Amino acid sequence: MVVEFTPARPVVVELSAQDLRNRLYEALDVYVTAMGYPRGTEHHRAPMWSEHITRPGWRAVGALLTDTSGSIGPDSPLVAIAYGYRGAPQQWWHAQVHAGMRKAGWSDAEIRDLLTDYFEVTEVHVHPDAQGHRLGQTMLDKLLDGRTERRALLSTPEVADEDNRAWRLYRRLGFTDVVRDFTFAGDSRPFAVLSRDLPL
Repeated sequence: MVVEFTPARPVVVELSAQDLRNRLYEALDVYVTAMGYPRGTEHHRAPMWSEHITRPGWRAVGALLTDTSGSIGPDSPLVAIAYGYRGAPQQWWHAQVHAGMRKAGWSDAEIRDLLTDYFEVTEVHVHPDAQGHRLGQTMLDKLLDGRTERRALLSTPEVADEDNRAWRLYRRLGFTDVVRDFTFAGDSRPFAVLSRDLPL
């Protein structure tokens, strides 16, 4: 997908469950492109994203390109996506982070405290052609606004010297380290798990 910004501009909006279902493969295209995953990954992730929509506390936001009149509609291109939900012990990500924290030396009490009452920022992705417009921060602001959980947790790929837009965004918003250089099952790349008390 090639994103044209003249005269279009991206606008961040809340997405309903049905909105994301309707745009699932469009959102997954943003995800695969932004993460540099091989084509075909979207077909494996689609059932998981569909299941996530049903989880308690789920919320999603996206960035849509306006038309020449500055309006958005059902055909407006999606150029960024972020979603999450309330974390819970029976979830895969929770179990992975729990194991990673234990391996990193966190005590059971510390793990229990951190992994209780949190919002998991599951995905935050901006298409490379749409980056540089502060869409990541706008989406996170909207996604986390009014959340009642004590904190937000997320994971992001490790990069040298934390030198990319995602890391700069998370540090600017006050996210701090939970676990570094952690390998999730099914992904060979090292990730960092970060946390930030709410509200932003």
